[in-house]
Amino acid sequence: MVSLPKMNELGFFEIRLESIGGLGANLAGKMLAEAGVMGAGLNGVSFSSYGSEKKGSPVKAHIRFCDPDTNIRDTAPVERPHVVGVFHESLHKTVNVISGIYEDSLVLVNSTKSTAELKEKLKLKGGTIAVVDAIGIALEEKNRVNMAMLGALFRLCPFLDAEFMKGVIRKSLEKKYPQAVQPAIRTFERGFNEVVFETFALPEGETMPSFVRQDTPVLGYETQPIGGVITNPGNSILKDLSISRAGMMPRFDEEKCIHCAACDNVCPDFCFVWDEQPDKKGRPQMFLQGIDYQYCKGCLKCVTACPTEALSKDRDDDKYAERHRVPHRFDRAIV
Repeated sequence: MVSLPKMNELGFFEIRLESIGGLGANLAGKMLAEAGVMGAGLNGVSFSSYGSEKKGSPVKAHIRFCDPDTNIRDTAPVERPHVVGVFHESLHKTVNVISGIYEDSLVLVNSTKSTAELKEKLKLKGGTIAVVDAIGIALEEKNRVNMAMLGALFRLCPFLDAEFMKGVIRKSLEKKYPQAVQPAIRTFERGFNEVVFETFALPEGETMPSFVRQDTPVLGYETQPIGGVITNPGNSILKDLSISRAGMMPRFDEEKCIHCAACDNVCPDFCFVWDEQPDKKGRPQMFLQGIDYQYCKGCLKCVTACPTEALSKDRDDDKYAERHRVPHRFDRAIV
């Protein structure tokens, strides 16, 4: 029997996976639990929490491990994780993905950035940051992001047996999808081998942020403004759909564009920005200015519809999106 590297006051080693629908975090959590229970002889449990069951919506998977002689009587969400797996880097824009971590917790992020860049972006004071380009690996191997993330998690949790996990992958896929077994195993192995990690010591004199429960309301009876005014009502102007992009995004080549609006006709989120300008004969005409990437969820319908290849698909790159974003002009809105 293996021994867990650390445990909380109840005797649990806890993992939380932060993801969006469509990236396979729920299945990854179940596979992790199976590997811990069947392969390592631990007690374990896995369950997920999510809102609307659709691609792109936030998902959390919760996994607990403990010694065989410890009973699991806690089925509450994991709020103080020892390991956090972030399946989509942009989730930090709308979700506090590092909520509740300890000083020595480990945070795994699906990203192409360096560990130092992610430390700054996530506002992480201390702990271990691990990085793996799970989307890049999945695209190259024509497989799923969750297999690459699982490989990285097994590298970071040495009490789990990677060889046993490969058997779990075979058992899960070989009956219904036999052609997917080898790509999935290759993706798992690459995630295991290509993850890099770095530990950052907590600066002297600083402490980790105090823990706040996830269900603590921002506006409650103690914190709401006088009169109960809602200071930031939800609306479509404030939404940010960039966290829904699962690896690909459209890129715009203005020189090839004929301003036919075929892209705008198929776009479900009005990402394209237009401006009325005179054409060569001085007549007013609408000209495409670019894409507001804040509202682009990467469905790529525009790329399929474009007749001149002015729109092409490429890897999702938030630096490119920030540099080339053409913001919508909302004259009567306070953003």
